[in-house]
Amino acid sequence: MIPSETVAHFYQTHPAAKGVERPDSTSRNEEHINVFSRVFCPKYTSYARRDFYKISLIIGKGVISYGNHQIEIDKNALVFFNRNVPYSWQAKSHEQSGFFCLFNDQFLSSMSRSATVNDCPILRADSIPVYFISEEQQDYLLRIFGKMQEDIASSYAHKYDLMRNYVNVLAHEAMKMQPSELNDIHANGSARLSASFHDLLERQFPIESPEHKLQLKTAKDFAARLDVHVNHLNRALKETTGKTTTDHIIERIMVQSKAMLRHSNWSIAEIAFCLGFEYPAYFNNLFKKQTGITPKSYRTNERYSV
Repeated sequence: MIPSETVAHFYQTHPAAKGVERPDSTSRNEEHINVFSRVFCPKYTSYARRDFYKISLIIGKGVISYGNHQIEIDKNALVFFNRNVPYSWQAKSHEQSGFFCLFNDQFLSSMSRSATVNDCPILRADSIPVYFISEEQQDYLLRIFGKMQEDIASSYAHKYDLMRNYVNVLAHEAMKMQPSELNDIHANGSARLSASFHDLLERQFPIESPEHKLQLKTAKDFAARLDVHVNHLNRALKETTGKTTTDHIIERIMVQSKAMLRHSNWSIAEIAFCLGFEYPAYFNNLFKKQTGITPKSYRTNERYSV
């Protein structure tokens, strides 16, 4: 099983939190946010899910493994980490600086009245969360994170309101970098249905244990849950994405299966069961058809790559 890191564990083990008093809110059902310098970040963090969201201003070079993607950070970037997507970091340059903030579900829920949060990159598990930035953007973001760190450490009674505003600013900076995709995502009925399908698809992941089995496995399953005819769902997805419902389901299952083969110690039979295959042979056949190799070969070749 892919491990998971809690906020409390972060405060106990992460070098950036050394000497920082752990707030009581990390152990209670309360909203929590904090801001840290990246100067003391470890060279490598293990591939794991977290029970918190994270926004990082990365000044330095490295490689992010995010879900089934490997992203080369060869220039400074603003990065959004979804709590439901496992990830790791490996530094490639000695000099590392910048900031990061982490916050929990309760903090994010308190922002729900804002329209921004619905489109925030940190909620979009279906996209790559990296936004490369210019020097001008970097200077501006450094000032924002600096103010966040200063204000969260203050005794100001309404500092959490300030933090919500700052997170909204960070979200807007990212959204300005890809305005057409974010502004047009709900432009018409087909796009709305397509967005609802993708939201339903993503809710089934991550898979936390070998006993967890996908409930929605076919185009008919999704159409029934969305209360539309399967042909209508197919037309909407073809119009907005150029792919069929089945194409999207298979593509997402392949992303999940590769991540599980690479980063978990579950058997191939357990992975097949979780992904909704009645028999491991069915999973083997689909995987080979999509990749040209068997799941076992993929695990052998790719599991320990960085």
